[in-house]
Amino acid sequence: MSRFKLVCFDVDGTLIDSVSNDFEYSWELLHNHFTIDKDVCEAVKKKFFSGSISYQEWADHDIGMWVSHGVTRQDFVSVCKKLKLMAGARETLMELKKAGCKLAIVSGSVDILLGTLMPDYKEIFDDVFFSHLTFDANDKLTGAEVTQFDMIKKADALRLIAKREGISLSECVHIGDHHNDVEIAKIAGLGIAFNCKDDELREVADVEIKKKDLREVLELIL
Repeated sequence: MSRFKLVCFDVDGTLIDSVSNDFEYSWELLHNHFTIDKDVCEAVKKKFFSGSISYQEWADHDIGMWVSHGVTRQDFVSVCKKLKLMAGARETLMELKKAGCKLAIVSGSVDILLGTLMPDYKEIFDDVFFSHLTFDANDKLTGAEVTQFDMIKKADALRLIAKREGISLSECVHIGDHHNDVEIAKIAGLGIAFNCKDDELREVADVEIKKKDLREVLELIL
């Protein structure tokens, strides 16, 4: 039995990797694949980080651009040919479940990517917080139910789960790779910077794992 009772995972760069090993954000990958105007995307991104629009407005804008391009479910499946599960991902999740750990996803990614690469993820994870895309009867994208727990709000999701389950934050682990994992790593009992791409996350995390194999976390947790 692990002394940690809840293990929380980021998705992009943590549970999911790219075939070419150059993956940071799924949204950027999707914009490129759907040939969305980069300047427009960057301008809206800057509005979010300046505080002039909410995360919901940012996400709705970008997803609206995908909708206007007539993107279909199959288009997302095609993107997944550029992606793969992180090395050791499934084995790590099974070992943690065997040890009695609850598992959670807190991510700004979109559900269809992990759903394509790991179709049974809903059976594996006890809690899932990320954006869920919606499609019409012809499999055309219509919009999304956007997560409220991204950027600094990831920490709120961990607090919510821990309170509901009666688990102290000191008994929680977070595994992530980028700047939006900083605040949640600060409050987790064990913050793991995995495949890390952000200096601030390196500073606040309890440990950094550079090898791109999720099995490296097992010894730390179990």
